[in-house]
Amino acid sequence: MEEKREVQAQILQEDSEKNGKNKATKEEINHIIRMISPGTNFRAALEGIVHAKKGAIIVTEVEGISSILDGGFKINSRFTPQKIIELSKMDGAIVLSKDMKRITQANVMIYPDKRISTKETGTRHKTAERTAKMMNTLTVTVSERKNEMTIYYKNFKHILRNVNELLRKVNEQTQIIEKQRELFDFNVEKLTQMELRNYPNLKQASIVLQKGRLIEKMASNLKEIFVELGNEGIILKTRLKELTANVEKEINLVIKDYTKIDLKKSRTLINGLSYEELVDSENIIRSLSYENNNKIDKIKGWRILSKTSLEDSDIASLIKEFTSLGKTINSNVNLYENIINKEKSKIFKEEIDQIKRSYFS
Repeated sequence: MEEKREVQAQILQEDSEKNGKNKATKEEINHIIRMISPGTNFRAALEGIVHAKKGAIIVTEVEGISSILDGGFKINSRFTPQKIIELSKMDGAIVLSKDMKRITQANVMIYPDKRISTKETGTRHKTAERTAKMMNTLTVTVSERKNEMTIYYKNFKHILRNVNELLRKVNEQTQIIEKQRELFDFNVEKLTQMELRNYPNLKQASIVLQKGRLIEKMASNLKEIFVELGNEGIILKTRLKELTANVEKEINLVIKDYTKIDLKKSRTLINGLSYEELVDSENIIRSLSYENNNKIDKIKGWRILSKTSLEDSDIASLIKEFTSLGKTINSNVNLYENIINKEKSKIFKEEIDQIKRSYFS
């Protein structure tokens, strides 16, 4: 029986590796973390086991998993946190249906292939990791000694963090983003004043991109935590949305004005910079395809012109005709009428004059 089970398990493992299905995707990981986030029945069950000072291993059913299960008893009962907590008092594993809505078995022994690599030390965690890798399924452990909840799925492992710890980290990171947003807005205003005076500045543009990209990177890290927080992070998530509003758009428009290549290529290069590389603005300047801090004589003016009510197609027509921001915003309204219609020209002239007054009055 043992030999047959090992052969079956080895075949399943080899098939999985051949098909390349044993690597968890980002979408799968986020889906799993959402299912176990605070406020869900699954999380309530896990936290109940921790509070009861018990340990557990929970596995979800997939095709072929019966080949590595032995003993225990069938339940086929609706999933509730209370039932999971009670069943955790037994030594064996708890098996859930694939949709995780029913408890199918309890007090089960699991025998995954021992040749599957694992960095875990405890028997329960070794079994969980090997089962997840071998069967491409979700397994969850609760450590009785450490009071830790760990999820395994394919090659992915994640220790679920305490809600208070996550909230504290989010609050700390949000405060840093708030400061960076202040610096971002300040430097955007400074760049706008320079450009309206027909003095585009590559160094100042790189500072705007630096601050903006730092905000984006930190916000991206927080979004991963929000997935784990579930409903507990809704208010803070709204605050983050406010702090990052229009940052991406502003970054793209600055790149569009200053890059010597194109938006997509420069954006990719800037997105690839680490936190350490972003600190040096020269790396950003190089991402715009400048070898050094060259002086800029003119820019197209996409960012400033986008502050008006003109559509992109009209802005493109003006840029094509005047070739620089300076000429575009300082030309006579009659010249605009040759490019865009009379009504749009009048409105555009009024809006540009208003923008100038708001910065220099």
